Amino acid sequence: MVSPRDHRLRTQLIAFTFTRTVINTAFRMVYPFMPVFARAMGVDFEAIALAVTARSALGITGPLFGSLGDQIGRKAIMLAGLIVFFAGMIIVVIWPTYPSFFLALLIGAAAKLMFDPSMQAYIGDRVEYGRRGRAIAITEFGWSGAALVGIPVVGWMIAYYGWVSPFILLGVLAVVACIIIFRTIPGQGSTSGKRIPLKEGFQSILAHPSAIAALVVVVLISAGNESINLIYGVWLEDSFALKVIALGSTSIVIGLAELSGEGLVAGYTDRLGKRRAVSIGIVFIVVSCIILPIVGQNLLGALIGIFLLFIAFEFTFVSIIPIMTEIVPSARATLAASSFAAAAVGRAFGAFVSPSLFKNGIMANALLATALAILALVVFRRFVRVE
Repeated sequence: MVSPRDHRLRTQLIAFTFTRTVINTAFRMVYPFMPVFARAMGVDFEAIALAVTARSALGITGPLFGSLGDQIGRKAIMLAGLIVFFAGMIIVVIWPTYPSFFLALLIGAAAKLMFDPSMQAYIGDRVEYGRRGRAIAITEFGWSGAALVGIPVVGWMIAYYGWVSPFILLGVLAVVACIIIFRTIPGQGSTSGKRIPLKEGFQSILAHPSAIAALVVVVLISAGNESINLIYGVWLEDSFALKVIALGSTSIVIGLAELSGEGLVAGYTDRLGKRRAVSIGIVFIVVSCIILPIVGQNLLGALIGIFLLFIAFEFTFVSIIPIMTEIVPSARATLAASSFAAAAVGRAFGAFVSPSLFKNGIMANALLATALAILALVVFRRFVRVE
């Protein structure tokens, strides 16, 4: 094992962060610009929500994609994921309609399901568990970076060059990322030298109660997160009449919140211990969900509430990833992919119920997220262990 301070690993973490910023920008841009995309394609809000739900549902097949990192090799699947991502972006450029947009969301999700688990498994191979929280947190800056840099750029491009223009940029950046990953990751990117068949990986996971419990926690937290994430753009536009560039700028608030959450993980999760850090994060989610409708009576209060909530979600999600990489070391990519599938199940549920709940106001969505977080805390404290 080598330390995250190793020069080569630092370079690789930077490459991972850049790549994930590109992929996550495509994944996240649908949320704040949902009304904009709907108007541009001549469909209603529910049609975009349906596309997001379908994308989330595709994540259920995540183990089929992500486990390829155990079967074939980390590097090969990361590169394949980027090629698939490029194809998804180009489809919209060539055929700018709702069906192509729908298809691009599915293809982009498949690419993410290929890249992220293989990347996390690679880190699990190379970084000792005591320092892994920090290494994972660095790559997760690609999630907040999408909000801080990617989404504002997307908003600017949509405003001045049309809704298709971000897909062109993301396709080009995917090619750049593919070249960087090819040059920075040696060989197949696997240190174990052993290929784990899909069936064997699943059997290892199903035989481990902590793995099952951790996946349940991911489902619950993801469902609560999506119940807010899907409607915050609509909520801000309806309540405070924000325009497209302003909606893009609100992602800076979310990006700063997530950057703060990732920074807290990098600084404290390894020190606190992963289980304690996750427990603290879930409690923070509960508190943030409760206060969001209270402080969200004006724009400043709404942004503060969103800021606190996204810190809580990000700190919790990132803190649990190192646990996932250690529960079943023989099938790291498969369990990482299974966690993406669990998150997809949660997001699909959240996306399905969120629009109906929002008809009763933001309070209904916040109450659902609160209840799910409390249940997640009970499951986590009772059943999740890393031996």
